[in-house]
Order: sequence, then C-alpha cells, then structure tokens
Amino acid sequence: MKIIPLVPRGYCKGVVNAINAARQCAQTHPDVPITVLGMIVHNEYVVRALEQLNIKTLEAKGKTRLELLDEVNEGIVLFTAHGISDAVIEKARQKGLTLVDASCSNVVDTKKKVQQRIREGYTVLYIGKKGHPEAEAIVSSSSSVILIDSLEVVQKLTIDTQKIALTNQTTMSILEIAEIIEAVLAKYPHCLVEEEICSATRMRQEAVLNLAHADLLYVVGDPHSNNSAKLKNIALQKGIPQVEMIETCRQIKKKDLIGKEIIAVTAGASTPTYLTQQVIDALNGYASTGTLILPEIDLSKIL
Repeated sequence: MKIIPLVPRGYCKGVVNAINAARQCAQTHPDVPITVLGMIVHNEYVVRALEQLNIKTLEAKGKTRLELLDEVNEGIVLFTAHGISDAVIEKARQKGLTLVDASCSNVVDTKKKVQQRIREGYTVLYIGKKGHPEAEAIVSSSSSVILIDSLEVVQKLTIDTQKIALTNQTTMSILEIAEIIEAVLAKYPHCLVEEEICSATRMRQEAVLNLAHADLLYVVGDPHSNNSAKLKNIALQKGIPQVEMIETCRQIKKKDLIGKEIIAVTAGASTPTYLTQQVIDALNGYASTGTLILPEIDLSKIL
C-alpha cells in the first residue's frame, strides 16, 4: 500500500491570518469579551480551540451575519475570513463595538471589484453557494448583484442591459464555474467575465485533477467547508473510485482500506495541519504494520 499526501493541502494564507488575528485579540485583550461573527474559518476544531482562549463563536443555521450581530452587545466583534458586508460593519459601529476584520484579502479584492462594477452601472452575476458567508457579504450589498448557484438560475435569467459582469465566490470548483461561465456567455456573449477563484483553492483542486491514480482519496475537511466539499466533488468528477471526506483520523474505517493499493490525502484550506498529519500518520502506520491506530484529538495543538 502506498500513501500519497497531495501538495499543497491545508491552511491557506487567509486562514492563517484570520486565526492569528483571533489569537492576537485574546493575548492583547484578555479581559474583554471577544465574539466571532460566524465560524472564523469553516472548521469545528478551530472553533473549539478558540473557545479555550475564551473566544466565543456565534453561528446559527439560517441566520445572517446582520442577524447574529443582534446578540453581541459588548467588547470586540471579529469578522471572519469569509468577508463581511458594509451593513454589518455599520451596525457594529453603531452598537459601539470594537471591530476586528479578519477578511481574506482575496475576498476583499472581489468585493471591491463588484462594488466598482456596480458604480459603473453593471448588473453583476455572482457564482456562489447560497447561504455561504462569502456570498452573503457580496450579494446582500446591492440589488444589482444576482446570485448564480446553478445552471438552472442561468436559464431563467432575463436581463435587458448590455452592461453585465460576472464573477464568483473564491472557493468554488474550477470545473463548476467553467460550466456556468460557458452557459452565461452563450446567453449573454457581451458579459464581462472576471473569474476570481483564489490561487490556494485552484492549486488544491489542480493537485487532485493531476493525481495520476488513486484507489481512495481522503479529503480532510469540515462539512461546513465549501472548498473541502469542492475538492471531493472534483475528485469524483475525475473518476477516483472512492472519495471520503473526513474531519479527523478518527473517522478512518479499516474496511475502506482493505484491498487498496494507492491512497491519497488532501485537505481543505481551513483544515489544521495537525489533523491532516494525524490522518497521514495513521495511514502510513497501517500500510507498514497492518494495524490502524487512531489517536485522540488534542485541541491544544490545533491553533
């Protein structure tokens, strides 16, 4: 049995910066309430590790960042790596909160480009996942932004203006957005396309696409993580026989390893290196001894 850890995998620059911002807050303001508006990055173990630093995370299915902010009345509010709308920023200021913005620079750049196109009179088509905080931050900014989350939405579009621009959430699948862009251009050939897949997402997806062969691929990532889910989808589209998304090594099943000759491992951009390395170590241990040892998770090693 051969184990192939794909490169790159795990944390991207935006995730590292966001986590560092949270740690810095805790160190600098040990006696001030710190609240993260949503998961700082989409990984439950990172959230749990932040709790040990007395950093509270507010997350509720179906609630927007603007609605979550109603529950924060004092201290520091930290905006996550996924970006934030101007409306949330203004509301936080009105509440007298101290603001720390950990938005990924790539997300901020996309937001600025969308705002510029709106000022120029464009209708902006935004390819993204409905309900995702990155998409929420941009789509909620103006009625001139239309969320495109499927080919069906493209088919139903009725836009009269010649000024149409298209961009996307930074963590989408390169295969998925290519298909949607093709459909949009077939319908609106004059559309200005400004594709915004971030380099970290692209490189991780391309590493999966360039994988010569694997009988099984583990994607280490949280169910909340869009970029992790896209890695799994791309692997399935590539034709890898078995693809499993797991959060930790504790979810590895021995029955899945039996008869496998080549097992590859990748990880979403918000997955701690510690968790991914535990998966790789467990698989290497099984490959060399036939024994699957699955250690417990030490939260002190997550951040």
